[in-house]
Amino acid sequence: MRPWRPGPRLWTSADSGESVAPSVATASVTQSVSVASEASVDASVGLGAGAAPGWGGAPAQGLDDLVVGLLTQLLARFPPVVPQGLREYLQWQRCSRGLRDLFSRRLIVRFSTHVFVMTLLVGGFESHVLFDSGASNCFITPERAEKSGIRSSAGESAGMVKVAGGGFLSTLGRARGVEIEIAGQSMPADLVISPVELYDVILGMDWLSHYRVHLDCYRGRVVFERDAGRLVYQGVRPTSGSIVISAIQAEQLLERGCEAYLATISMSESGAGVVMGDIEVVQDFEDVFQSLKGLPPSRSDPFTIELEPGTAPISKTPYRMAPAELAELKKQIEDLLSKGFIRPSVSPWGAPVLFVKKKDGSFRLCIDYRGLNRVTVKNRYPLPRIDELLDQLRGATWFSKIDLASGYHQIPIDEADVRKTAFRTRYGHFEFVVMPFGLTNAPAAFMRLMNDVFREYLDVFVIIFIDDILVYSRSQEEHATHLRLVLEKLREQKLFAKLSKCSFWQREMGFLGHIVSAEGVSVDPAKIEAIRDWPRPSSATEIRSFLAECEESFSQLKEMLTTTPVLALPEPGKPYMVYTDASGIGLGCVLMQEGRVIAYASRQWQGSERNRPTHDLELGAVIFALKIWRSYLLGETVQVFTDHKSLQHIFTQPMMNARQTRWVEFLADYQVSINYHPGKANLVADALSRRRYDSAVERDVESLVGEISTLRLCAISQEPLGLEAVDQADLLSRIRVAQQSDQSLLDATRVTGSEYEVSANGTILVRGRVCVPKDVELRHQILGEAHASKFSIHPGATKMYHDLKRYYHWVGMKRDVADWVAKCNTCALVKAEHQVPGGLLQSLPIPEWKWDRITMDFVVGLPVSRTFDAIWVIVDRLTKSAHFLAIKKTDGAAVLARKFVREIVRLHGVPASIVSDRDPRFTSEFWRAFQAEMGTKVHLSTAYHPQTDGQSERTIQTLEDLLRMCVLDWGGHWADHLSLVEFAYNNSFQASIGMAPFEALYGRPCRTPLCWTQVGERSMYGATYVQETTEKVRVVRLNMKEAQDRQKSYADRRRRELEFQVEIEFISRWLC
Repeated sequence: MRPWRPGPRLWTSADSGESVAPSVATASVTQSVSVASEASVDASVGLGAGAAPGWGGAPAQGLDDLVVGLLTQLLARFPPVVPQGLREYLQWQRCSRGLRDLFSRRLIVRFSTHVFVMTLLVGGFESHVLFDSGASNCFITPERAEKSGIRSSAGESAGMVKVAGGGFLSTLGRARGVEIEIAGQSMPADLVISPVELYDVILGMDWLSHYRVHLDCYRGRVVFERDAGRLVYQGVRPTSGSIVISAIQAEQLLERGCEAYLATISMSESGAGVVMGDIEVVQDFEDVFQSLKGLPPSRSDPFTIELEPGTAPISKTPYRMAPAELAELKKQIEDLLSKGFIRPSVSPWGAPVLFVKKKDGSFRLCIDYRGLNRVTVKNRYPLPRIDELLDQLRGATWFSKIDLASGYHQIPIDEADVRKTAFRTRYGHFEFVVMPFGLTNAPAAFMRLMNDVFREYLDVFVIIFIDDILVYSRSQEEHATHLRLVLEKLREQKLFAKLSKCSFWQREMGFLGHIVSAEGVSVDPAKIEAIRDWPRPSSATEIRSFLAECEESFSQLKEMLTTTPVLALPEPGKPYMVYTDASGIGLGCVLMQEGRVIAYASRQWQGSERNRPTHDLELGAVIFALKIWRSYLLGETVQVFTDHKSLQHIFTQPMMNARQTRWVEFLADYQVSINYHPGKANLVADALSRRRYDSAVERDVESLVGEISTLRLCAISQEPLGLEAVDQADLLSRIRVAQQSDQSLLDATRVTGSEYEVSANGTILVRGRVCVPKDVELRHQILGEAHASKFSIHPGATKMYHDLKRYYHWVGMKRDVADWVAKCNTCALVKAEHQVPGGLLQSLPIPEWKWDRITMDFVVGLPVSRTFDAIWVIVDRLTKSAHFLAIKKTDGAAVLARKFVREIVRLHGVPASIVSDRDPRFTSEFWRAFQAEMGTKVHLSTAYHPQTDGQSERTIQTLEDLLRMCVLDWGGHWADHLSLVEFAYNNSFQASIGMAPFEALYGRPCRTPLCWTQVGERSMYGATYVQETTEKVRVVRLNMKEAQDRQKSYADRRRRELEFQVEIEFISRWLC
């Protein structure tokens, strides 16, 4: 921030650098406010009504006499320079006084809600587009036309265009049929190339009327009327409202001597504003900072590629590309050919190419050299130790840093190895004659060149790490000499630097992750910013994610993590370890060496990054760590530890998307291995990946952006909601390619009157829906996205079918949807069953004899009584007689085995089979071996299905009721009442057998104190007793059969029978 001074720069816009209407600012106002019009009307090129000539068409229609007076006073106070544009502006103000009187008497700066602006693809590039009903034609700026490769059509001559206010603009011709993409559809336009301002493209009435576009000013909407339906773009009104500035108050403050400031807010690349003529010594070496053109000179040590013995040439098929990518490929190949960096090839080698989109929307050509890198002998040329480099700076007070431009392309390749760099494209086979990016030995080769060039200056006043050159000196005079020697050496070797990335004549400078200054070397604050700026946790979830319990320990931990003993300096030559983690919030990483922490780092995901799949998020965290710590890790052995196990196989993964391919190519520059590390052991990186970023600075920036932003329009997508933007575009391209292979589909489009039609971008539609050809993979991808994406979450067959048929069409879609939903394991596991449960009741077979087949279970959770806290319940399935044995829940299988012999086998013999649940003691090897030795078969119940052993469960319910009643009536310990409870249970009538268990077991009722009438002894001997006992067993079995049939009839009323076929898959909740 500096005091405002009058002059020509007062009227320069921070955004475009072009002339705009003057800004008015009061004292201490820290943001510039441009006067904007309330509406855009009657403009031949969409510049707004009443545009003043000489002011680039910037509207000024809301100014009143008071503002003119204020500007006149300002000019009187600072008379040295009066801009020509200001004089024109004041003249225009005097001649349009009648128009200005229509507006209020105060200065109102208002964000327009009647200007329709959006970002569209024009000629394949994103452009800022204005929909202007006041423009008769469509216009594009020369800068945007050049960047997009749009040229004037043949026969179109230059001319002039009249704008509102009487001014004229020159034209450079007309480009016909320029593609404008909206919601995936192409709407070509004829664009007049003219230097219009504020917007890249203006779409006028000729285009608006042709495509039936309605501008709804009341609702702020743009509506496209199409045969396939209406497409609506909704405007977003700014929340800041009007900003009222008092011109009178501004005048009073200026009269008091207050300073006024003009704040310029811009986002520019570091060093973009460097002017070479202002830099001492550097101004004499303009040729060193020229753009790299042509081939580098022949060097004594060209780049070579040594292969492992017995290696055969590797050649891969070119990747398929979209039409826009093919056009860009052709353009970039021609550019590389014109510079001489590549040449046609007949080599047996061939790597595929692909494109990665840059931030500005342009494409970067990448070559997949992974195959070549795998068989290349690694160059072990040493990289300098960082601690040794920094030691050389002792006593230095002046610093300059030089960064070479496209350093790799400044090294030629040995003629014998040129053929190995060959790459295959749609437009031919080419090979590099300069060192390309992506080769594994490129960093070592570049380091070797730099050491050879500056050998006599190394550690005297120059230190170098790959392409970073640092010049250091003890005095200003020495620094001028040293800087001149370095630049002369660059000129001599014809090495070129990039001025925007260089820094000269600095007293303090960042270098290799450290801050170097006259005071010495210190840790770069950016390295520990992730820890020091960690916000105080504000919720229980955030506290748990950081594993802290209170604010005191949280502060202590931050201090411990950022003090010098923890953040150690790296030691080159020793292996590095990088721990990374990614979450839905962001990523975190820790750099370590021999157990010592070197640095921490973290950042939040931005925009669409949050929508990436987990695999890409985790790989992105690895790439982030390697980029920010490149100065440490390049040329060193690096072990990366991540909790995402599949990343171990990234180097052998056969299919990758463009992003993954670019990242793997980046990994080729490093000697890196990726290893699995469990998440629970990766606490620091995990916590860093989940921290919040909501500092006051960020809130201020968001508030400022909200106040100065213009109207934004967002499209209501006509594509399926479940598909992400990038994947969606790729899917539609694949559908178009597959459609061209479906001959029956192509024939259907040629039939007159057919429902099949071809859209502007070549997609075959049926009644406005995309026709999906007979491609199983494509259909499965669409079904998967529509059923299991984050925006659909497993709808049912009916809902999914109706959602899909709005956008896609293929024969048998409803059947495919139903099959897909029926085979979804997640739906089968989670969704509640709304039909009658399947499967009829299957009763266990009735035993032949008493205590032949038994069941057992445990009652746990009881209070400790006489050292016991559990009960072992053992029931005979025939007589229903039971034993209740008091045990401890910690008793093992060996203790239970001894008790089983003493209490069960002693009284009833060895059972033939036992049914029990899956208690660990019953599933142990000891218990199984014990029962096997006795000849008893062990049957375990189905997991999570207690109905299998319903007899024990029902007996336990009765047991618990009897125990509660005993304790309530008589008190004391439950263990003391257990024997009486067992007696009462066994002597109680059981409906399923028609008698008491005791009678079923012994053939006669048990005598109790209630049997007052039974006096004396009952005589029964020998065969009579055996016969009566056998009769009791027969009656019990008959009664059990009747009870089972009755229970089955009741249960089957609420169930349905299941029918299974061979090889039909099903899922069971109980077997998972």
